[in-house]
Amino acid sequence: MQMTSDWNQQQLTGLSQSHLTTLGINERNVLVHRDVASPLLSLVALAKQAGFEVAVASGYRDFERQRLIWNNKYLGLRPILDSEGKVLDAKTLSIEERIHAILRWSALPGASRHHWGSDFDLYAHNLLPSETKLQLEPWEYLEGHQAPFYQWLLSNAQQLGFFFPYSKDKGGVAVEPWHLSHQLTSNIALKQLTQSMLAKTLTQSPIEGSDEVLKHLDSIYTQYITNISTT
Repeated sequence: MQMTSDWNQQQLTGLSQSHLTTLGINERNVLVHRDVASPLLSLVALAKQAGFEVAVASGYRDFERQRLIWNNKYLGLRPILDSEGKVLDAKTLSIEERIHAILRWSALPGASRHHWGSDFDLYAHNLLPSETKLQLEPWEYLEGHQAPFYQWLLSNAQQLGFFFPYSKDKGGVAVEPWHLSHQLTSNIALKQLTQSMLAKTLTQSPIEGSDEVLKHLDSIYTQYITNISTT
């Protein structure tokens, strides 16, 4: 069994799946870090006892998937949202403004916590109204159909080893009440994901706006990657 401290650059940056295993959750196969499989299954089982059918809206994402999301937003092919969730006109933004707007809601390829198999966007499938598509917007969890499940997570996630890295707006990534992370696994991964590692990855596998990203990587790293809530 792979230990949580046994990472390599390809695993940390979404270029390898060698640290992952497959779980079946709510009739969907989900890739998770080997050390996270048992805690996640425990969470799913306890939630079911409480009346919640846990589903994973988004789990593992590789580098190419994250790059596609990034590039489409950068090129204006996919909406870029402001802090209030309203659509911005990408053409009116400078390159630096565009990068910061994307980072508010979408991780830098190579630096997404979803690369690690430790982080999941969760919802209770049985709370989703019929013919309603999950939006992954804060209102759904704070006051909408997912609110009972979110309150259950707040009371139970920590004892199972999970936490909410984006529970507060710290001026980096926007609040994401759906985003749950396995604390031990992700903390070790974050410590090992260095700026130099990211720079090397983005130099070898460029994204739209790479030159500007690399120019400001120091501030991006501290504002959007390491700037998380710890509980």
